[in-house]
Amino acid sequence: MKFQFDKRTLTYRKVEVGVKQVLFRIFGYLAAASVFAVVVVVLFTTFFDSPKEKQLKREIAAIELQYSVLGKRMARVDQVLGELQEKDDDIYRVIFEAEPIPSSVRAAGFGGVNRYRELEQLENSEIVITTTKRLDELTKQLVVQSRSFDEVIALAKNKEAMLASIPAIQPVSNEKLTRVASGFNYRIHPIYKVRHFHTGIDFSSPRGTEIYATGDGVVEEVTMKKSGYGYHVVLDHGYDYKTLYAHMSRFKVRVGEKVKRGDVIGYVGSTGTSTAPHLHYEVIKNGEKINPMNFFFNDLTPEEYEKVLELSSQSNQSFD
Repeated sequence: MKFQFDKRTLTYRKVEVGVKQVLFRIFGYLAAASVFAVVVVVLFTTFFDSPKEKQLKREIAAIELQYSVLGKRMARVDQVLGELQEKDDDIYRVIFEAEPIPSSVRAAGFGGVNRYRELEQLENSEIVITTTKRLDELTKQLVVQSRSFDEVIALAKNKEAMLASIPAIQPVSNEKLTRVASGFNYRIHPIYKVRHFHTGIDFSSPRGTEIYATGDGVVEEVTMKKSGYGYHVVLDHGYDYKTLYAHMSRFKVRVGEKVKRGDVIGYVGSTGTSTAPHLHYEVIKNGEKINPMNFFFNDLTPEEYEKVLELSSQSNQSFD
């Protein structure tokens, strides 16, 4: 109850409060309480996390930690995979005479439609998409490397046949090592007297000297010409190797015949563009003529090889 002092009568009189005033006061109290509650809630949510938010933040921190650990593991896998790829290209494939896998094949990406469109809707889409892409790339590189190792294993199983096929001996018996007339280098042409590149090695030998296949293979060509190489034979050894034997006097093989290293395939002569009886011998790898001196490793001692190398390196006039 409330009383109000009346200055005219100098007495207190009871103040009557109407229903309207009571309702207005109640509404005012409720409004003030609501404003205070809103202010408290805003301050609390701004500076304090709810239990659910704390749980979500803990989950996010755990996921980020897992992605960080996963990224480190992928970096380690990437490093190990890179070492395997390097050994595969520079060691294994070199040993087995195989071409290295192009980097464009190893690092090829995924073309076509966006494979990660569904992941773009996630809150942490960037880290998820980056990790998923890296996993896909590693998976593809692992598949390529696995197939490469399968190929290397097959090459290893076929190593014996490959070693028997690669040219590895001299095509003409040359025990005294005095009959290497001209090597793989620039020489003076014996007829035209001009400097030209001599694409093989000339072995000066008496007419009728036996000529040997320098590796296992198949006779690809037996040709009789009046100029150029004259009577010559080409052997296909497989593994991208071929050998050519030119200026023969006669043949002992026919096209399609299989030969073994050391088999007699013909005899020394002086047919074609030649000035004296000799054998012009070439080694061809992937269609390119290379120095035959690199392949005399199966029938010469180191001292004999050095002697042949010295004779073939002399700058002189070739016989063809």
